[in-house]
Amino acid sequence: MASSLSNSAVAFTGATASDLLRSSKSCGVSGISLRTLGKARFSVKTRDLSVVAKARKVKKHEYPWPADPDPNVKGGVLTHLSHFKPHKEKPKPVTLDFEKPLVALEKKIIDVRKMANETGLDFSDQIASLESKYQQALKDLYTHLTPIQRVNIARHPNRPTFLDHIFGITEKFVELHGDRAGYDDPAIVTGIGTIDGRRYMFMGHQKGRNTKENIMRNFGMPTPHGYRKALRMMYYADHHGFPIVTFIDTPGAYADLKSEELGQGEAIAHNLRTMFGLKVPIVSIVIGEGGSGGALAIGCANKLLMLENAVFYVASPEACAAILWKTAKAAPKAAEKLKITGPELCKLQIADGIIPEPLGGAHADPSWTSQQIKKAINETMDELKKMDTEALLKHRMLKFRKIGGFQEGVPVDPIRKVNMKKKEEPIARKTPVLELEDEVEKLKEQISKAKESSSKPTELALNEMIEKLKKEIDLEYSEAVEAIGLKDRLLNLRGECAKANSQDHLMHPVLMDKIEKLHDEFNKGLPTAPNYANLKYKLGMLKEFSEAKCALEKKSKGEELKLDIDKKIKEVMDRPEIKEKMQALKAEVQKSGASTAADLDEGTRESISKMKKEIQLELANVLKSMDLDVEIVTAKKLIDDGLKGKVESLREETNKKIENLMNSSDLKNTIQLLKLEVAKAGKTPDVASKKKIEALEQQIRQKLATAMNSSEIKSKHEELLAEIALESNGSLKNDDLKEGTPKNDESRVEINLGANRSFT
Repeated sequence: MASSLSNSAVAFTGATASDLLRSSKSCGVSGISLRTLGKARFSVKTRDLSVVAKARKVKKHEYPWPADPDPNVKGGVLTHLSHFKPHKEKPKPVTLDFEKPLVALEKKIIDVRKMANETGLDFSDQIASLESKYQQALKDLYTHLTPIQRVNIARHPNRPTFLDHIFGITEKFVELHGDRAGYDDPAIVTGIGTIDGRRYMFMGHQKGRNTKENIMRNFGMPTPHGYRKALRMMYYADHHGFPIVTFIDTPGAYADLKSEELGQGEAIAHNLRTMFGLKVPIVSIVIGEGGSGGALAIGCANKLLMLENAVFYVASPEACAAILWKTAKAAPKAAEKLKITGPELCKLQIADGIIPEPLGGAHADPSWTSQQIKKAINETMDELKKMDTEALLKHRMLKFRKIGGFQEGVPVDPIRKVNMKKKEEPIARKTPVLELEDEVEKLKEQISKAKESSSKPTELALNEMIEKLKKEIDLEYSEAVEAIGLKDRLLNLRGECAKANSQDHLMHPVLMDKIEKLHDEFNKGLPTAPNYANLKYKLGMLKEFSEAKCALEKKSKGEELKLDIDKKIKEVMDRPEIKEKMQALKAEVQKSGASTAADLDEGTRESISKMKKEIQLELANVLKSMDLDVEIVTAKKLIDDGLKGKVESLREETNKKIENLMNSSDLKNTIQLLKLEVAKAGKTPDVASKKKIEALEQQIRQKLATAMNSSEIKSKHEELLAEIALESNGSLKNDDLKEGTPKNDESRVEINLGANRSFT
């Protein structure tokens, strides 16, 4: 609609459009409202001026739920109220240390698929086999995780965060900000959302999904403002009757100077006190790591649930290890002792339930994990909503009152002890062969390096590996016994043996016979067991590492003994009386002017021989004091022992050569003919049979003689005969003996250290 208004030229001279709208008198439009003017298109025409204005139609604001502000989020998100937006791209995969054996299998599958695509050949069977093997290895790994491995999974960079789960389980969610004191802590997120039409107050620790987000969220470590924001929302939920669901995922409260100045401890304590008085149901879920008071500040709930690979602790394993063992490297041991995983905390009645995760952790399938959390929240809230306010408060109080009811060293009442549940033995698990092979290769590298350097660290690693292999072999044997079907018989036999031992009787022959029979059956059936290959591999590794350990121990003991002996010998030679005698003898030799031992006179030779014997006796006495067997060995005895060894070696070589000749096809046939002739002839052979037998025997002798003469054994035999003849004539190849030194003077001290050790 448009209207035209006119006035005198004088009224509009020097006036602007804004002046005309401000004053109705000046423009001559008295009685027309500005609203009407806004809807109207009007113009003021004069001889030299025209003013035209058009009101813009404003689009109606869609509040509070936009139709579809973000197509990636089902149901819509108020993006102007939240800094969090779902990632459009999948995060880069991160492999933990204990998952590395799986990477090799995964790479093989990718390579085979690539080969199939390039060549066009059918590798479907191989791919299916590898995938089956991968899934089995993944299952074995994730069903027998150690506490420190669960800690690593809980800290995984790709693990879904609080808001990831919230947008996965709620139909609508509005984030609420601020603590009404001037600061909105991004490390704690609060808001109202609905699950299956029910309204809840959600609050939880929010970590980042990358470095930028982690810095913005302060790595999920709240300041006092964050806990006061959570406290404000608790009061709000209590006032309106909204059940509270908290999500715990923090390494702890932020412990900087400013946080302490702002009252970090007071803020946490205030939350703890307030949560015990709230009249609405509270459920806490540990989705990652729950550290100390920072986690407990929003964790005083009626029910505490934990994801399968989440951890809840008073101090991190690294901090505990640094306090108790003075090194963070003992974190695996600390994690085991702290009892921080879901199953262990459920046994201690600190946690009330475990929410399952997919194989590979929550990050392997975040949406499935979120649905499991949603299911757990619905089931738990159904249970808690049946309670009235008084019962709800009492339930929450009793949950925390029963924690810590343990006293060490106090004897249990006998009447009460009868009804106590028997202690469950820890379930032993086998290490996957792929993981064991990786550890074995690393240890072999250490052993090869230790040959040149100190062997102490390697000995420790060897001992650990040997103990681990012994346990693994016990488990493999148990599995093999069960697979063969001898488990029941073995248990019965163990019971009989235990009974016989308890009565201090000798083992009955019948029982011994049963043991032998079971042993034989087991040995026969062992190759058919499904785990026979694993058992054989582990036994081989145990044998190899045991031999390596013996070698290292011998080397270490030999070096220590050598140092001790050298030290003792030096002490003997440094004695003043021996030094004086040595100096006097040296002066006597120099005085005689002899250049060789043959030039010395008889008296000097006797003095040298006497001095040698004296030093030998001193050394022998010192070494005997070290609990060593000492024998003075002469040169003649050394040569005799050497010849004896050579004779034995030649004999073994000759026997081996004859055995090989006997097994050759030509000679074997002749021997078979001889056996047949002997069998035919019987005990009283006739003349013809005797001749045949003698001819065959002669033929065998000739073949053996020909073979032996053509081999190098004959030359070795002749050399040894010559050496023996030379020794028997007394012509020893020794410079001192040739020069006339008495044979008994060329002697050495040999120390026998047992069957496998000697030191000369």
